[in-house]
Order: sequence, then structure tokens, then C-alpha cells
Amino acid sequence: MVKKTQHIVRTKSGEWAVKKGGSSKATKVHKTQKEAIAHGREIAKSQRAEFYVHGRDGKIREKDSYGNDPCPPKDKK
Repeated sequence: MVKKTQHIVRTKSGEWAVKKGGSSKATKVHKTQKEAIAHGREIAKSQRAEFYVHGRDGKIREKDSYGNDPCPPKDKK
């Protein structure tokens, strides 16, 4: 099974893009990372997908799962 993913990545122009995993084209581009995260998180929730936020260096700095997690956390927030 292929997992659905949404990624927040920095563009060459310094803006922040919401991209579907495996896609080279952005779903939407935002001026700030905060705006991109809010938009991408909503998409991930509606698609029950994995959500990844990449930092300025391109490395994943945050991730969340909105799908059917086979190993859910034991602590309840």
C-alpha cells in the first residue's frame, strides 16, 4: 500500500509550497511557512495522509500522521 503524503517545502524563490508526495508540482505556494503548514495540515487531515514539514535546509523537522496508524502513541494529549 502506497502511503499518501503531504510535504511543506521551501521553494527556490524563498516561498513555501504544499506538495503531494511524489509530485514535482506544488499544490499551492504561500509567502510564509506558517500559512503553508496550516493549508497542508488541512489537506493531510482530509486525505488521512502523513504530513511532513521540511526546514530551510530541506530536512524533515516535524511530522504527523492523520491516517490509520498501525502503532498509535500510548500517551493521550
